[in-house]
Amino acid sequence: MNVYQNAEARFEVASQKLGLEQGIYRYLKYPSKEITLIFQSDWTTERWKFSRLSRSPFHRARAGQGGIRFAPDVSLDEVRALATWMTWKCAVVDIPFGGAKGGIICDRAKCRAANWNVSRAATPRNWPTGWPERDIPAPDVGTGEQTMAWVMDTYSMHHRQATTAVVTGKPIELGGSRGRREATGRGVMICCDKALAKLGMKKEGCRVVIQGFGNVGSMAADLMQKVGYKIIGPSRHWRRALQRKRLRCAQGH
Repeated sequence: MNVYQNAEARFEVASQKLGLEQGIYRYLKYPSKEITLIFQSDWTTERWKFSRLSRSPFHRARAGQGGIRFAPDVSLDEVRALATWMTWKCAVVDIPFGGAKGGIICDRAKCRAANWNVSRAATPRNWPTGWPERDIPAPDVGTGEQTMAWVMDTYSMHHRQATTAVVTGKPIELGGSRGRREATGRGVMICCDKALAKLGMKKEGCRVVIQGFGNVGSMAADLMQKVGYKIIGPSRHWRRALQRKRLRCAQGH
């Protein structure tokens, strides 16, 4: 099964355990809205380039909150599944948001300009989802503080006023939250702390391998090392990715 079928299967198990009546079951099972758009993402060359944007606010009872990821292989099913899981995560801890997710098919790793072009071009196309009252994007795979700053700036220019509420994960200088950059990695560390307590183990000297070394993995490694975990390395796949990233930076991309 693909990632969305996996999310559906988990929902079926949960709905049976909860004994949901059919009206609520149908309402919760499917995303309330999905947007898929093709847009021009590069005006700098004679050969036009296009990207595909997908956004899925899962339910409209609460304002949707969720990341936008830039990746060459992101799919609508992946966006649906991530929006679904974000909905349940917010509900479990009673955060007053619903779930949403966005994905843009592009290879942002080639250069910084690609990220800038896609961010500026995609922002106006995404307004029909109801920013910022009904849908609040955030950084995800392939995006970060800089991307959120570009999105906020584009939205603000078109509306002729600074609108800081339009995205989360902004730089602190633009109204972002302190600790936001480290938050997800800190969550990984807290989960590991809880697991060790349950298993009766001590964190001092506990060996850790990090799978993935983006914002989450790198922050988790840094924070866990400071409190006594022994980081023995990232996975091989991500070591190669990190080496390629350093090479691109050295070449000025």
